[in-house]
Amino acid sequence: MLVVSLILVGIAALLHVYIFVLESIRWTEPATRKTFGTSELEAETTRGLAYNQGFYNLFLAIGAAVGIVFLVAGQTGIGAALVFASAGSMALAALVLVTADRTKARAALVQGTAPTLGVIALIIALAI
Repeated sequence: MLVVSLILVGIAALLHVYIFVLESIRWTEPATRKTFGTSELEAETTRGLAYNQGFYNLFLAIGAAVGIVFLVAGQTGIGAALVFASAGSMALAALVLVTADRTKARAALVQGTAPTLGVIALIIALAI
């Protein structure tokens, strides 16, 4: 079950790196605007907010990745703490997204499924 957790959290980390790229680097690009459903004016207006938000996603991804490294190295306490904090924050952010705007349910599902399942798998792995 630990391997399952590591794979799911790794997928979540990679997804959040991709979100970082979209929000912090490519925010005003037409393809990114289409993904997020924003106009050119909205993208320009919210560019600074998206830039900041993207870095939050990157930091969560880094925390999850470092947690994975510690877990693989046998440092269960440190690794689990980092995974729980990082992937747990990803999962909770998805919950916030859908509660703030029900039209974002699909995005929340994409963003939140892997980290949620990864955390659950880690809990099971640590319990057995």
